[in-house]
Amino acid sequence: MRFGEEHQELRTAVRSLLAKYEGAAAWGPLTRQIGVAGLAVPEEYGGAGCGPVEVHVVMEELGRTLAPVPYLGSAVLATQALLAAGDTGLLPALAEGRTTGALAWAENGSWRPEAVRARAVRGADGWRITGVKDHVLDGAGDGADVLLVAARTEAGLALFHVPSGADGVSREAHTTMDLTRPQATVRFDGAEARAVAVDGDRVLAHVRDLACTALAAEQVGAAERCLELTIAHVQDRVQFGRPIGSFQAVKHRLADAFVRVESARSAALGASWAAASGSPDLSRYAAVAKSACSEAFSAVAGDMIQLHGGIGITWEHDAHRYFKRAHGSSQLFGSPAGHRDRIAEAVVGPRAAGAASLA
Repeated sequence: MRFGEEHQELRTAVRSLLAKYEGAAAWGPLTRQIGVAGLAVPEEYGGAGCGPVEVHVVMEELGRTLAPVPYLGSAVLATQALLAAGDTGLLPALAEGRTTGALAWAENGSWRPEAVRARAVRGADGWRITGVKDHVLDGAGDGADVLLVAARTEAGLALFHVPSGADGVSREAHTTMDLTRPQATVRFDGAEARAVAVDGDRVLAHVRDLACTALAAEQVGAAERCLELTIAHVQDRVQFGRPIGSFQAVKHRLADAFVRVESARSAALGASWAAASGSPDLSRYAAVAKSACSEAFSAVAGDMIQLHGGIGITWEHDAHRYFKRAHGSSQLFGSPAGHRDRIAEAVVGPRAAGAASLA
C-alpha cells in the first residue's frame, strides 16, 4: 500500500492551500482550485472520478490543521449516501462545492440503523417526516443546502431529501467540546420530503463504513501533527540545563507515540484500500480503523499536553484543540468499543459476541 505521485501532488496542493487560508475560509479555494468536494464523484456527475484513497489524503491534511470545513459531512456523508442510493440529480452541485450537504442520521447518540425512530408517512401530497436527529455535521443555520434524512416507513428504513428551507424543519446548533466541528440537532415536524432510497439499511451501512474510513484518516493526520509539535517542543524546552527531549523517559514516550501513529496509519490505509477495491470485508476494515485510530489519536493528544507541561493546558496553545478533536472524533459514528463489538459480531456472530462482551 503505497501512495503514487498523483497522491503526493494532491497532498502538497491541499497542504499549501490550508497554510494560506485559515479556518472556514479554506473551503472555497479547496473546492474551486483543487475540486476536493467532487474527488469521489464520477466524472459523468461533475466530479473527478477518484475514490477513497484520494479522500484519505485530503482527510489526513484536514486533520493536521483541524480545518473547520464541511468536507466530511458533505463530500463524504451526503455525497456517498446519494451515490449509494443511485440518486444523482444533486451530485453536480455538491461536486462543484456550490452547495453543501448534511446527512441527518444519528438519534439518541447512536449511528446504528436500528436506532432510527424518525417516521416518514406518505400522504396525498407526498412524504412527510417527523422526528429528531442529533449530531448532524454542519447542519445548523445556513450550513447545509442539501439535507438527507434517514427515517422509517411502513416498509422499513429509507432515505429522504428534505428541501432547503422546508416548513416543519428547525435547526439548533450544538455547543460542542470541539468547536472546529460544527454539529446540530435538526427537528422535523411533518416536513415535506422526497424519497431517495427505500433500502436505507444498505445505504447507511455503506456510508458508515466510508465515514469511519475517512475519519480514521483524519485522526491519523491529526495525531501525526500532535507528534510533530511535541517533538519540536521537547527539543526547544530546556530544563536542568538540557533539552527535555534528551531525557530517556521523554524519548520512551515519544517512541511509543510514534508507534501508535504508524500503527494507526496502517489501519487507516488498510480501510481506504479495501474501500477502493470494493472488498467484501470493508466493514471489518473500517471498524478496525475507527477503533484503532480513535484510541491512538486520544493517546497521542494526551501525551502532547503532558509533555508540553503548563503551556499545554492554556487556551493560547493548540494542544487543547487537538485533545478536544480527539475526544469528539472518537465518539463520532460510534465509540471504539462499539466498533470492536462490530468486529466480534462479524467474526463469531451476534450471540457469541454478546456473551463474550459480558464475560
